[in-house]
Amino acid sequence: MDEIFKVVILGIIQGITEFLPISSTAHLVITPWIFGWTGTVNSLSFNIAVHLGTLFSLLYCFWKDWLDILLRDRKMLLYLILGTIPAGLAGVAFHDFIENSLRNPLIIVFTLVFVGILMLIAEKVGKRQRNSVTLSDALVIGTAQAIALIPGVSRSGITITAGLFKGLDRAYAAKFSFLLSTPAIAGAGILDFYKSIKIGYSHDYSLFIIGVISAAVTGIIAIKFLLNFLKKYPLNIFIYYRWVLAGVIFLLYFLRN
Repeated sequence: MDEIFKVVILGIIQGITEFLPISSTAHLVITPWIFGWTGTVNSLSFNIAVHLGTLFSLLYCFWKDWLDILLRDRKMLLYLILGTIPAGLAGVAFHDFIENSLRNPLIIVFTLVFVGILMLIAEKVGKRQRNSVTLSDALVIGTAQAIALIPGVSRSGITITAGLFKGLDRAYAAKFSFLLSTPAIAGAGILDFYKSIKIGYSHDYSLFIIGVISAAVTGIIAIKFLLNFLKKYPLNIFIYYRWVLAGVIFLLYFLRN
C-alpha cells in the first residue's frame, strides 16, 4: 500500500507538472528527497510509466491535430520533425550525465529562478501576435526543448518562453510546445524501456499501470487548464510559484546539511 500511495502521488505530480511551466523533473526529484522515498519511485519502471501516461495525455488532447498533421499538413510535420532533433540528440548524448550529475537541489534552485526570469522578460517583450510557426520558430523552440533536459528548466516553460520571444500568441505557443513534446516524451519513454531491457529490469506491472493512469488523467486536466488559462492570463503566477519553490528547496537544503 505504501508503494501504491507513492506511485499515485508522484504520477499525479508528473501529470500536472509535465505540462504546467513549473518543471516536472524538479518536483519528481524534490518530492522523494523531502520525504526520503526510495524504491519503485526512483526506478526505470516508474520513469517509463509516467512517460507513457503523459504521452497518453497528449494523444488524447491532440489526436485530431496529429491526424491532420500526418495526413495533410506536411509543412507542420516537417517543422515538428526538425524541432525534435535538438532534444533527441541532446537526450542521447547527455542523458546519463544529466541523470547522474545534474539532479541536485541547488542546480534545480538556479534553473527554477533563472528560467522564471526569462519567462517574465518574454511576457514583457513578446508581441504575442502570431498563431502560426515558421521554420525559424520550430528550430528555436526545438533548441529550447533540448535545454529542458536540465532539471528545473521545465519543457513547457522554456518552449512557451521561446515562442513568446518569437512573437507567438501565448495559447498557440503552448499548443505548439505540446505538439513538439509528443515525440520527445515518446522518445524518452522508448530510451528508458530500452535501458530496462538491456539491464534485465523486472517491472512491477500493477504499480506500472497505476503510474500510467494517474499521470495520464492529471496530464489531460493540466493540458486543458493551461490552454484555457493562457487565453486570458500571463505566465506570472507560474513564475512566482517557481521562485517560491526555489526558495523552499534552498532553505530545506541548508537545514539538512
